[in-house]
Amino acid sequence: MSTLVERVTVDVAEAVSRVPDGATVMVGGFGLVGAPLTLIDGLLAHSTAANLTVVSNNLGEPGRGLGRLLLEGRVRKAIGSFFTSNPDVVAAYQAGRLEIDLMPQGTLAEAIRAGGAGIGGFYTRTGWGTALGEGREERTIRGEPHVYQESLRADVALVRARAADELGNLVYSKTARNFNPDMATAADLVIAEVDEVVPVGALDPEAIVTPHLFVDAVVLSETGVRAR
Repeated sequence: MSTLVERVTVDVAEAVSRVPDGATVMVGGFGLVGAPLTLIDGLLAHSTAANLTVVSNNLGEPGRGLGRLLLEGRVRKAIGSFFTSNPDVVAAYQAGRLEIDLMPQGTLAEAIRAGGAGIGGFYTRTGWGTALGEGREERTIRGEPHVYQESLRADVALVRARAADELGNLVYSKTARNFNPDMATAADLVIAEVDEVVPVGALDPEAIVTPHLFVDAVVLSETGVRAR
């Protein structure tokens, strides 16, 4: 197990240097709420990682969050649910610069959760009989048609939490929790952006959502926007 000093870092450059070219990266957030903006900015400032496959509900907003990464040409493929809020995503897709795998939001959330739980895939009614279900394996369950969805895992997860203790246990703030806890279980390397790091024992054990065994590095947020 890592020591306290090895586990917690406030060096954004060091943290994002662990993201390799061609990586699949899960990024928390719903819009910009709960998005690890310091880590995203760090990728732009301190890393040359490109050809990334990004798993996220959306690709930020125009010129903000993951939208910046897209404009820099770092994102090859996006897997998510709600891309049309960012016109730059639509333009990149129409120009052939971006590949998109569109998933219903509940299916996306479950695919991430299943990946973290060691489940290879699952059947869902959502998407059956639509373009999203075309070419997928089908099965009738309790008399209803379902389509098969493979679970999702990533090389790296960038997550946003309210606070961490010195071991890396994470607590979240309200709806900023969104996809972050599930993503923290579904990646080989997990980097958490937090507002503060507190001593071990300072967090209410009942409030801890992500245990430290899932977390590899902790970075203090530089955005000035609390995860709320």
